Amino acid sequence: MSKDNPRIAVLSFAIECNRFAPVATAADFETDVDIRGNQIVSEARSGASITLPDLPGFFTEMDRTGTWTPVPLRVSQAQPGGPVEEGFFKGFLAEIESGLSAALPLDAVFVSAHGAALAEGTDDPDGDLFEMIRRIVGPETPVVSTFDLHANVSRRMTDNLSVFVGYLENPHTDIYERGVEAARHMRECLAGAKTAVTMVKLPLVPPQISLLTAKGPYADLIKYGQTKVGGDIVNVSVMAGFAYSDSPKNGLTAVVTARNGNRQAAANLSLDIAKRAWGMKDRFKRAMMAMADAVQLAVSVGRDRRRKAIILADVADNPGGGGRGNTTYLLRALKAANAQHVYFGVFNDAAVAAKAHALGEGATFTASFNSREHQEFSLPFDCEAKVVKLSDGKYVGRRGVLKNVSSDMGPSALLDLGGIQLVVISNRCQCMDPRQFEMFGLDIAQARVVVVKSRGHFRGGFDEFFNPGQIYEVDCPGLTSPILANFTWTKLPRPVYPLDEEASWTPPASI
Repeated sequence: MSKDNPRIAVLSFAIECNRFAPVATAADFETDVDIRGNQIVSEARSGASITLPDLPGFFTEMDRTGTWTPVPLRVSQAQPGGPVEEGFFKGFLAEIESGLSAALPLDAVFVSAHGAALAEGTDDPDGDLFEMIRRIVGPETPVVSTFDLHANVSRRMTDNLSVFVGYLENPHTDIYERGVEAARHMRECLAGAKTAVTMVKLPLVPPQISLLTAKGPYADLIKYGQTKVGGDIVNVSVMAGFAYSDSPKNGLTAVVTARNGNRQAAANLSLDIAKRAWGMKDRFKRAMMAMADAVQLAVSVGRDRRRKAIILADVADNPGGGGRGNTTYLLRALKAANAQHVYFGVFNDAAVAAKAHALGEGATFTASFNSREHQEFSLPFDCEAKVVKLSDGKYVGRRGVLKNVSSDMGPSALLDLGGIQLVVISNRCQCMDPRQFEMFGLDIAQARVVVVKSRGHFRGGFDEFFNPGQIYEVDCPGLTSPILANFTWTKLPRPVYPLDEEASWTPPASI
């Protein structure tokens, strides 16, 4: 091992799991990202990586700050879905264990994680992974990881890490920067810094739409935490968690990393943040617009150009939270009301996209949506459509979360449903970058109504066209409905606020 040229293992396991969604399979990872060895290094240094941006951020900062030798193992990332199939996760874990063992001695390990994974047979696959890593590399080797701020945190995760780095922004426009931050902490650890990580969890599971960071209670918590960074405080991460994981780990968690082994400073601050969060718990409630009202508004805005254009967010069918991206409730209602000048995207239906490609641009046909999908909310809908434009679905994002990220929606088509311009895709993903419309020649500035299947990441991509006052979250059925009472919970700790109004919390005397 060498301080002048440290050997650092690099790997990723990143998926946000919704217990109510279909099982995530090996095919889901292969469709998104499942790469090994030198391809990881090539992607991280490509300038338009297919991976989450924290990996390029980490590589860029490590390259800038000195010599190092990456030891790339495996990067497996998938669109949010159900629990990961047992065989895939066990195979991944075994491959990482073998790779780490073969690569010893190592100076450090970097993990690009998400933190809200589930797998068949385990409710804490992230904890399984970090515990195994620590067992292989030993207690003194730095292990640094990045996490989505929707991570469900366990002590098996924090106890086996040297530095915990959570995203700070929602929409997640800072993923690259968190990779850069992780590299800086890695350099400090490699130079001999001793760290301590603590956590405090609350019985608070906020609806996902109340977790924006531009303003609001979550923004206030994160900003407060950042004022405390400095001195012995290395990092403050306020992890809101992901409710739909229906996990024993659910609950907003304050995670603090301290240097100089100052566990008491980390513990005091994590408890301070938790107390503040509980004190503002009522502020996490957030109302949505009824679907009938949203349709009426859309019709009015479409007819009257004197009114400002709007975005309707179909938050209950967010593929970024495990939704299938194909519910037809809002689409059917808009069509029935003869709404005009509507851009709608992106709708996941590989069969419809394939038929459009087979018929070609200019063809008209009856689009039979959800002919092959039979999930609870994936109801069929037939509609006359004209094929306006076809695409292979590949693009590089230009704004927000997907900026400079290479993405692939699979064979895709722009269909004219008579007043509604619908983007149909083959690879399930959420709508969060203007390129997902612009690649079909659509000018978003000319739209009167834009409908997105997304919970909130679209805000980081579409903010050049719409301010927050032009955005409406619509109450529709779906796998990611913010109304938590709609779900049958089996493992979520109860009581939790706001699902259980009577939930209480007594701060621990010590951590």
